[in-house]
Amino acid sequence: MVWHHRYVKLVTVFTVLLIAAGGMVTSTDSGLSVPDWPTTYGWNMFTFPVSKWVGGIRYEHSHRLIASTVGFLTIIMAGWTWWVERRRWVRRLGVAALGAVILQGLLGGLTVLFFLPPPISIGHAGLAQIFFCLTLTLAVVTSPGWKNATAPVDDAMLRRVALTTTALIYTQILVGATMRHTNAGLAIPDFPYAFGQALPPAWNAKVAIHFAHRVGALIVTLAILATSSHVFYHHRRRRELVRPAFLLLMLVSMQVTLGAFVIWSAMDPVINTAHVVNGALVLGTSLVLSLRSLQGSRVLGFSDSQVLGSQVLGSPVLGSEVRGSRVHGEVRP
Repeated sequence: MVWHHRYVKLVTVFTVLLIAAGGMVTSTDSGLSVPDWPTTYGWNMFTFPVSKWVGGIRYEHSHRLIASTVGFLTIIMAGWTWWVERRRWVRRLGVAALGAVILQGLLGGLTVLFFLPPPISIGHAGLAQIFFCLTLTLAVVTSPGWKNATAPVDDAMLRRVALTTTALIYTQILVGATMRHTNAGLAIPDFPYAFGQALPPAWNAKVAIHFAHRVGALIVTLAILATSSHVFYHHRRRRELVRPAFLLLMLVSMQVTLGAFVIWSAMDPVINTAHVVNGALVLGTSLVLSLRSLQGSRVLGFSDSQVLGSQVLGSPVLGSEVRGSRVHGEVRP
């Protein structure tokens, strides 16, 4: 089980690498540098000569190879999870991750075959973040710290605030993806002002999308401040909550800074990609905090577990006393 957890973490790291590779493809306008799919200029993807990796082909082809690697790793992860996990909902997470990576590959192919239509490209970007969240969730719930937790968090307000913040961050990422794939990144060319004013003096679709992303950044920042403040005030002795809350503050500060430099650098590809990757890390950190606030709640089935023989929903009961049809004692999920 320890090696399974380590393997899931490896898949999560490769997923971040894949997001970075995809970010470079978009940032360098290399999405159609390889115009066919699933082949690469008629070659099998895995035998395409390195000598031909020039210009935008380098970014697009590398992205495809990394995506294929992640797909292969996910097949193993899903099968391994199904084999070793007793928790049904965790096994289903593995299957969901496999389904997501398959759909992601198909969307990636469609973006090329249909010449980068914004709806498909935005869906491709949004699903990448969902897949990242699935692998990260598996990494969290298979960790020893999760399994051996003896004092789950009992704070309904934290759950609501953390989950709301995570949802807002994901929505903001979708708005950002819309901005990138509709070429609205420089629709407002200055920052922190908009054409030298607080509000844009003239509006069109691209300006509206860009300004919505800026407003969303403010909303997300306030939500993160609220979530982190709640943790620091009510749970400052719980390191499993304080650490992601502090990291969340650091990452959102970096994200705002990177967003400003994206404008000031006229969308430099490296800075733009760093903004995309850091956004994924903000989402992932908020998700970790949300998951830890949920541990022990009914949402994930860790309270009031039903007794089935000597097992509780497939999980061993340790030092528990059975009264009627309920378990009183420590349940290891």
